[in-house]
Amino acid sequence: MQTAKRIVIKIGSALITNQGVGVDHALIRQWVAQIAQLRASGVEIVLVSSGAIAEGMQRLGWKARPREINQLQAAAAVGQMGLVQVYESAFRDYGLSTAQILLTHDDLADRKRYLNARSTLTTLLSLGVVPVINENDTVVTDEIKFGDNDTLGALVANLIDADHLVILTDQQGLFSADPRRDPNATLIASARAGDASLEAMAGGAGSAIGRGGMLTKVQAAKKAALSGSHTVIAYGREPEVLVRLHQGEDIGTRLLSEISGVQSKKTWLAANLKTSGNLRLDEGATRALIAGGKSLLPVGVISVEGHFERGEVVSCLNDNGREIARGLVNYSSAEATRIARKPSTEIESELGYVAEPELIHRDNLVLL
Repeated sequence: MQTAKRIVIKIGSALITNQGVGVDHALIRQWVAQIAQLRASGVEIVLVSSGAIAEGMQRLGWKARPREINQLQAAAAVGQMGLVQVYESAFRDYGLSTAQILLTHDDLADRKRYLNARSTLTTLLSLGVVPVINENDTVVTDEIKFGDNDTLGALVANLIDADHLVILTDQQGLFSADPRRDPNATLIASARAGDASLEAMAGGAGSAIGRGGMLTKVQAAKKAALSGSHTVIAYGREPEVLVRLHQGEDIGTRLLSEISGVQSKKTWLAANLKTSGNLRLDEGATRALIAGGKSLLPVGVISVEGHFERGEVVSCLNDNGREIARGLVNYSSAEATRIARKPSTEIESELGYVAEPELIHRDNLVLL
C-alpha cells in the first residue's frame, strides 16, 4: 500500500457501533484523523461506511434490531442523518470537505448510472473531497436482507479503479478456521484473492447489528480483484491502522489481485465483441489516441455510425475504417452526431448541457 494513490476504505457495522447502540463518535474521529494524514500525503480516499441502521435505532429508542424490512428502512433513513453529521463534523476539523453519496447495486449495473456515478466520484476526488458512501437502504433491501456493505465497497473500488480496498472489521483478519471455536486457527497473512479455499475458511455469520461475516469480505476481495484492486482485511481498532498499512506494515490479511486495473479494463473492453456503434476519427484524433494516450474529443470525430446510448461500448475507426480502439461513450449517438467536429467548449451551446468534455475518456478507452 505504500504506492497506493487511491484507496476505498469500508467500515463495518459491528465495528462502528458503540456496543450495538448508535455509532462510536470517538472511534470515527480516530479514523478521520488517520484519513487526514493519508490525504495530506496525496492519497485519494473514498469511504464506504455502514452504521445508519444502528444510529437510527438509537435515535428511535429501539433496543433490539427489528425484523420488519419497513422498520429497518425507517431506521436507516433516520440514522443516515446522524452518521453523515458525525463524519462531516470530524472531517471539517481537519479542513476536509465531505460528500454524501447513497448508491444501490443497480446504480453500478446500469451503464448510464455507472458513468454518472464514476464521473461524480472522480470529480469529487479531483476537488479534494472525501466521498462518504452508504447503500440506499430506504429504497433497496439487499444489505438489510443478505449482507453488509462489503460488496458495495468492492463495486466502488471497481468503479473508480482504486489501488486498494481496505475493509476494517471487528476481527484481526481471515483465519484458517473460526478462532472462537478452534484454538489452532492461524491468521492468513497473505493469499490470492479469489482462491476457492478462502471461502471455506471464512465461515458465516456476522453480529446482531452487522449481517456481513468474513465470507462477504472474502467474496468482496474477489470482486475487487477483477479491476486490479488489492484488499486488506484488518482490525479497525488497531492503533493507527490506516497510517501503518500505508507505511507498508503487515496488518491483518492481504488478498492480492493478480492483474492490474489497466489489464482488467483492457481485457473487458477487448472481449466485448458486440459494440453498439462506430466513431470514425480524423488523422489528428487517431494520432492523439495511439501516440499520445489522450481521451477522444468530439472535434476529432468525422462521423457517427449506428445507434447507441451513453455508457455503451463503441468502436473507434481510423480514416481507413480500421478499428483502433473501443471504449465507453459519454454521449448518445444523436448527441455525438451534433457535437462531432466541434471543440469541447461548444458542447453546452449545442446540447444545452455538458456531461463530459470528452466523447470517451482515456480511462474508459483501450487501444486494440
